[in-house]
Formats: sequence, C-alpha cells, structure tokens
Amino acid sequence: MSKKRITISDIAKALGVSKTTVSIVLNGKAREIQISPSLEKRVLDYIRKVGYIPNQYAQGLRNGKTRIIGMLVEDISDPFFSAIARQVEERAYEMGYKIVYSSTENDTNKAKEMLEVYRNSGVDGYIIAPPPAIENEIEELLREGFPVVLFDRTLPGVATDSVLVDNFDSAYTAMKHLVAHNFQCVAFITLSSDQVQMLERERGYLQAMSEIGAPYTIKRIKYHDDKQHSIREIEEFLLTHSYVDAVFFATNYIAENGLEAIRNLKIKIPSDLGVVVFDDHNMFRLFTPSVTAISQPINEMAQQAINLVLDRLTNAKMPKQDKPVHIVLKNEFRIRESSQLRKRQS
Repeated sequence: MSKKRITISDIAKALGVSKTTVSIVLNGKAREIQISPSLEKRVLDYIRKVGYIPNQYAQGLRNGKTRIIGMLVEDISDPFFSAIARQVEERAYEMGYKIVYSSTENDTNKAKEMLEVYRNSGVDGYIIAPPPAIENEIEELLREGFPVVLFDRTLPGVATDSVLVDNFDSAYTAMKHLVAHNFQCVAFITLSSDQVQMLERERGYLQAMSEIGAPYTIKRIKYHDDKQHSIREIEEFLLTHSYVDAVFFATNYIAENGLEAIRNLKIKIPSDLGVVVFDDHNMFRLFTPSVTAISQPINEMAQQAINLVLDRLTNAKMPKQDKPVHIVLKNEFRIRESSQLRKRQS
C-alpha cells in the first residue's frame, strides 16, 4: 500500500495554524507578511520532520511563477463552459501560461477538493464558476495574494474580480418580446438553484409578468436530473398547465429536454407554444422550427476573464485585489421562428 501523500492541510492541522500560514512560509514570504520568525521556524522544522515534498512545481511555487492557472467550471461537457475553457486556454498559451481545469458538477465538496489540489500544485491564479459555499476557500486564496476571477456567477460577500452577463435585462427583454408577439401565459422552466445568475433570470421573468398583470408559472428542475426523468417532468408540467402559451427555458440543457418533451406531446411550435431559451447553441439554430435564444458573448467572457488574471500576474500597475474589477457584458437576443407573432385568440 502506497504511503498517503502529506498535504498543506495536514501540516496546518498538525501545527494548529491555517493553510494560508503554511503556504506563505512555503512561498518564502513569511517576513513579508509579518509571520514571526519562531512560527516560520516551527513550520519549516515540521516540514523537514515529516519529509513533506511539494510536487514537481516546487521551484515555481517558491518563486510564485509556475505559469499555470487553475480553472473550475460547472461542467466541461456543457457547450457553454467548454467553449469558454477553450478560449481561455488559447489566450493563456499565447502569453506563456498553461490552464488546468476541472468540472465541479456544482458540488461544493468537489470544488473544495480541486482547489486544494490546485494549491498544492502551486498554480499562479484562478478562474472559477463557483458552486455555492466556497466563500471561505476563495477568501483564503485572496488573502494569500492569488488573483481570483469569478465568471458566470458570483458569491455573496466575496470581493474579487468577476466577469458576468446582464442576466436580468436579457431575461426581461426576452419576456417583453414574447408579450409583444401575443404570448401572455408564459411559463419559466428553470433549475432548483440559488445561483445568482439563475435568480437574476427569474427576476427578469417575474418583472415582465408583473407588468402585464399575468400570473407567474414556474417549474423547477433538479440540477443534472436524469434526462428521461426530466423530460417526463416537463411533459407532465405542460399537460397539467394547458393554459401556458409559451415557455422560457432558463438554460440550454433544460431546453434540450424540454424540446424533446414538446415533440413527444406533438405540440406545435410556435402555433401551440412559443419557445425562448437562455444561452444559444447551434442546435437551436438548426432545429425545426428554429429556436429564439439569448446568446452569451462567450469569446468576450473568456478574453476578459483570462486578461484580468494575466494583468494581475504581470502588471504591477493593476489595482490591488481589494479593489476588484467587475465586468458585466451584454448578451445578444437572436429572434427565430419559435417566437413568431401569434394570432390572437378570439
């Protein structure tokens, strides 16, 4: 049986100090951060005693320049996240950096484990689409001086750089479009999620429905539910809410299941049911009839995220991390056949 590798967390626990303290000592920055000589010696003595050996990036860890950036996404197989990761990787490579990335599946524990792996690998900075409840881990990285950029969504109370889109305005615009095309009873099919971006899309829907005095009709789908179960849930929802004349899908992967449910029920788009999707995909353009969608500026999101990290790593004139940069990008509303003007009911 192979011996369990000692981690920074193990050292911190044994000495009764924080992981931040151990990491700072390993980085050779103890005096700079005003860690006492006695504490620095205690950490170093313990490291020698247990034979702790950083990985192959040890030299880079000590000088702070491994030229590796860690990236966490929700699901690398999702077209949205894979496209962003690809763009980030290309830009980083141009600047002499490498990207390592992993999917969190929106799982808090998995995200924490991967951040620990990245820390032990000595990555220089982080680009993260955060799952819930990793505020403490990100705050710890910021205290150590690592650049951290959140994208797609933020975390309450975490003051760090972020690259987002205007979720509220995009959802509101899509809803106003449906209303202008004579769709009045619009259902919002979304995730069971407290993620900021999902709540902002829902808020845009609610605002538009409130303005026309229409009732709210919201269906929540479990994150990464079994595909067939999700399809059946949407079928049942549409059958039991026959008054609904349009649906607004909050994500593209819910929409994929929803379109299959609509086809199974032989519902005609848009004469029986209008459809709008948040987050465009080629399949929506090629679908028959083509599907109206909100398109996120993937290239610009990726470029802004990697540029923020690289600027903080390479440009001494960038503001300190306690003055975070927040970038909010506009989406494009692509009107297609699924939301064509509907004949008013007599």
